[in-house]
Amino acid sequence: MAKLLVVRAHPLTSEFSRSMQLTDEFVRVYSRTHPDDDILDLNLYARAVPEIDLDLLSAWKKLGSGVPFAHLDEGEQIKLTLFDGYTSQFLIVDKIVVANPLWNLNVPTRLKAWIDAIAVAGQTFVYNEDGVAVGLVHGKKAVHIQTSGGVFEGLDPASMYVKTIFTFLGVEEFEQIFAEGMDHDPEHAGEIVAAALARVREVAAAF
Repeated sequence: MAKLLVVRAHPLTSEFSRSMQLTDEFVRVYSRTHPDDDILDLNLYARAVPEIDLDLLSAWKKLGSGVPFAHLDEGEQIKLTLFDGYTSQFLIVDKIVVANPLWNLNVPTRLKAWIDAIAVAGQTFVYNEDGVAVGLVHGKKAVHIQTSGGVFEGLDPASMYVKTIFTFLGVEEFEQIFAEGMDHDPEHAGEIVAAALARVREVAAAF
């Protein structure tokens, strides 16, 4: 039995969001074709996702100097617990689906904050004796679903960033599914989404 983590990076539901429409279809097909697997559905806009800010930096500095967790400020404790929780959750799953829209050539900020919580030195990557970063996340596989109004064919900064991060962490099986050009060619938006849905069904069944 495998564990699948679905990371949703859009505040809207599938009724209004194409990226969430694709994600819902992925989950539906995956549930049907992998009935024994556990699915953890994480909506980043329904949860607190701490950014690396003064509280987290202060907490890490204090812990590094020997200050017990119980002696940290309340805000530091809360954010550190949330941050570590996302790291731990990522480590225990076998498969990951990340879904987001392309906003201003980038990923939504909540997704960036989540990625910061899974890219942790000493847990998901280390520096070797030559100072080169080496990923520690092996045996996992990931799918990235992204929608965009224009056509970028995987060369936009957001999709390249997500691919780079997962590769950096050591994920060897990584695939991206795009639904692109709906705003550029609105007359064919339905066809574009339909083609992406077909690809989502194919990937989900085999994932």
